[in-house]
Amino acid sequence: MSKLELPSHPDLIIGLECPDDAGVFRLSDETAIVQTLDFLTPVADDPYEFGQIAAANSLSDVYAMGGTPITAMNIVCFPSCDLDAGILPRILEGGLDKIKESGAILVGGHSVDDPEIKYGLSVTGIVHPDRVWANSRAKEGDAVILTKPIGTGIISTALKGGLASEDQVRQAVKTMATLNKNAALIAKEFNVHACTDVTGFGLGGHLIEAAKGAGVRIEIYTEKIGVLDGVMEFAAMGLLPGGTHKNKSFFAPHVRVAQGTDRMRSDLMFDPQTSGGLLLFMAQDQAVQCVDIMEKKGIPAKLIGRVKGPYTNGFLDII
Repeated sequence: MSKLELPSHPDLIIGLECPDDAGVFRLSDETAIVQTLDFLTPVADDPYEFGQIAAANSLSDVYAMGGTPITAMNIVCFPSCDLDAGILPRILEGGLDKIKESGAILVGGHSVDDPEIKYGLSVTGIVHPDRVWANSRAKEGDAVILTKPIGTGIISTALKGGLASEDQVRQAVKTMATLNKNAALIAKEFNVHACTDVTGFGLGGHLIEAAKGAGVRIEIYTEKIGVLDGVMEFAAMGLLPGGTHKNKSFFAPHVRVAQGTDRMRSDLMFDPQTSGGLLLFMAQDQAVQCVDIMEKKGIPAKLIGRVKGPYTNGFLDII
């Protein structure tokens, strides 16, 4: 994309000039559309659960922009001759149930015959042009909120190795299949300065993207981060997905790990997540109230850090 001449437009609010979770285009003084597309290879053995997770993952980008999903279209890659014909309907059923839960409407889709299963959604949402949450607007003094525990990548690796228990897998699937809808609705009652969701770059990677976008330094306290059951034990066994090492290496120039910080916890910051939680940046007093309300509503939100101040190209302190 760096070699392409991208056209500009006065109504383009969020585009490729500042990469974010979705594109945002102003239609009127009151309405902008949010557009995103995402799809996955299977992250769960059960087709229905995979469909739920893939749909939740796609819908999350709209919530991360402060928007409301209104329509969705299926994206399907499926080996029509090699697998049981009953698998695809169950994947689509899981996706449809999450679309319904979001309040959006399924309006179509596209499929191709492919050796590897892939499923996801193209989602369109709406947002007020003045209330868009970008990932690049964190302010000095902001508290950092994370609305879901991390560790889904490590649990998936442990599952492939036959080491994850049924309860551990069930917990990870539930986390990944949970929409960020309710967390976003609560956050909208506060003055959110910036937001993104946690996916393939891992928590650390997405924090660095936010820090770079805003030109700030972010400090994160690893002991405050929610972690799925069993993750620390699997990490101690070395069950880290390859993506963890790639993320850690890629973002290393923008990271400082404080002396005495638990190595496993700092590595976990770069565990690739699927359908992770929202990262919200807002004033400290509002963040405390926001997390309190979320916890009372059953959302496992945590205050995990703060924005310290200006820093060219962004930086992440892991403590």
